[in-house]
Amino acid sequence: MLQPLWTPSHDRIEQANITAFSRQAEAQWNISCPDYQSLYQWSIDQPEQFWQSLWTFSDVIAETRGDVVLEHGKLMPGANWFPQARLNYAENLLRHNNNDTAIVFWGEDKITRSVSWAELNAQVSRLAQALKAVGITQGDHIAGYMPNIPETIIAMLATTSIGAVWCSCSPDFGAQGMLDRVSQIKPKVLFTADGYFYNGKQFDSLSVVQAIAAGLPSLQHIVVVPYVADEPKIPAGIKQATTLDTFIDGYQATTLQFTQLAFAHPLFIMFSSGTTGIPKCIVHSVGGTLLQHLKEHQLHADIKPADRLFYFTTCGWMMWNWLVSGLASTATIMLYDGSPFHPDANILFDYADAESISHFGVSAKFIDAINKAGLDPASTHKLDSLRTIFSTGSTLTPESFDFVYNNIKRDVCLSSISGGTDILSCFAVGNPTLPVYQGELQCRALGMKVEVFDEDGQPVVGKKGELVCTTPFPSMPTGFWNDPDNKKYLAAYFEKYPGVWSHGDFVELTTHNGLIIYGRSDTVLNPGGVRIGTAEIYRQIERVDEVLESLVIGQEWQDDIRIVLFVILRDRLMLNEDIISKIRQTIRSNTTARHLPAKIIQVNDIPRTKSGKIMELAVRNVVHNQPVTNKEVMANPQSLALFKNIAELKS
Repeated sequence: MLQPLWTPSHDRIEQANITAFSRQAEAQWNISCPDYQSLYQWSIDQPEQFWQSLWTFSDVIAETRGDVVLEHGKLMPGANWFPQARLNYAENLLRHNNNDTAIVFWGEDKITRSVSWAELNAQVSRLAQALKAVGITQGDHIAGYMPNIPETIIAMLATTSIGAVWCSCSPDFGAQGMLDRVSQIKPKVLFTADGYFYNGKQFDSLSVVQAIAAGLPSLQHIVVVPYVADEPKIPAGIKQATTLDTFIDGYQATTLQFTQLAFAHPLFIMFSSGTTGIPKCIVHSVGGTLLQHLKEHQLHADIKPADRLFYFTTCGWMMWNWLVSGLASTATIMLYDGSPFHPDANILFDYADAESISHFGVSAKFIDAINKAGLDPASTHKLDSLRTIFSTGSTLTPESFDFVYNNIKRDVCLSSISGGTDILSCFAVGNPTLPVYQGELQCRALGMKVEVFDEDGQPVVGKKGELVCTTPFPSMPTGFWNDPDNKKYLAAYFEKYPGVWSHGDFVELTTHNGLIIYGRSDTVLNPGGVRIGTAEIYRQIERVDEVLESLVIGQEWQDDIRIVLFVILRDRLMLNEDIISKIRQTIRSNTTARHLPAKIIQVNDIPRTKSGKIMELAVRNVVHNQPVTNKEVMANPQSLALFKNIAELKS
């Protein structure tokens, strides 16, 4: 029987927020929830009771909640949550106004800052007044082209406090990548820094902003935040630009006035990755975003007041929105901007030690990279305050689970979580009261009726299939922007199983109710009709010391699919028969003959998105001489050339 890598202590279980929530629900609804599975079952059987209890437990600030929790609860999409509610997202994040620390910032340029709750309220107040003065009102769109600095949070909170809608991209997007996204939603104001730092280099943003402004006739104002220079030199071609200090000059901090909005009112517009066309503009609601994040933070992540929450992210990834929502749980938000490997791979652990971080979030690729680099933070850092490590962005391999417990910290809840930009939250989450098993996400999230469907659309346990959600949940998008009759929205999530959310992940629900993710459904390999998740192969490649990174695709060949594995080798090694044999033997010993690659090819780079996800579909398209659309989403588009016309793939 599989033994857990970590089991929570009795004290930790007793002190967990989710334990207090469970007991409160038992008393309120006269139910019995002796364990997590019974609590989960109640949350999906009685969704109105569950979400009402969460609203109370997490102390949502609202002008009114109303008596109705859910209308049209059988419709998906079409369910209407808390239809009588009136609330404001920013008000819930700015519930403190004292001298305690709200935000801590470390920049790669060695700048460190902290912002108190009082300072945060004051800055948001001044900026909100300035936005109102230039005519910004409820429902208007405002965009950010910003590094992950406190001013980005201030701009977002000022925007949402008056009922306007926020969207953002990170400044490493080029002009076309930014225009592909924000031109669709016609923002009136753009916030940008003058530049940013990454991997020891300084980058200018204003030259790119000049091109963005030329392609955005909707822009009325551009607000420039000084970051790389004290007094940015704004190009003459950006006519509507002013510095942040000038924009808010003359406005004194006053008590914030928050526009009360319907639960379903737009809050954020998130952008799909855009790897298969122009990015979709996904609209997320005020109430759905707030409730889901409160649930995940307080119940699943066990975030308590004054905890210190860190996630390594840019402002173009959904984890930035998720991180910032931690203010609603009165956590201190820990920001880092720059490369996580500069000046070396210890920098984030230096940050965790120096600032007493309690919740530490990174990508699965980061954990894999520091493992490959031979780091041992457990011996070089104290990490005394660290209670939870989050991982997402791609599948966390079993070997990475072992690395966390052997080389980072033994007594820590490793929460591998999974959801996406599509729901701005998670289907599979951590849990401070459950054990952690190697290679598994701990549990399905409360209130989310997650199942695994086989090819016949039937729920299965212990078998691989499609991750679906069969009942509505509050953070479902309200739709896509400019999508008449919801055609794109329905096609994206409900085409395969009408009335059921199909998320596009190839997964397995284990016998103890954890989840194993094998990859995206659209990258599933299908040699001889056998469905194989790409993560099944990546997990084996992690065991091969000579391989630094890999990418696997299915190539159409002789009326079938053959598996092609691309590898980057460490230390300038060259692929030879010994390494090929070792790779094949490792895969065959731990999987099946069907998993063996027909071709193993060495490359020097692998295409990835700006958030670090490898781009299997892009490589598959190149190999099949099909176009790769929207290369602006890529961090290294030049790498695609490595996969064109490879002689070994022609025989």
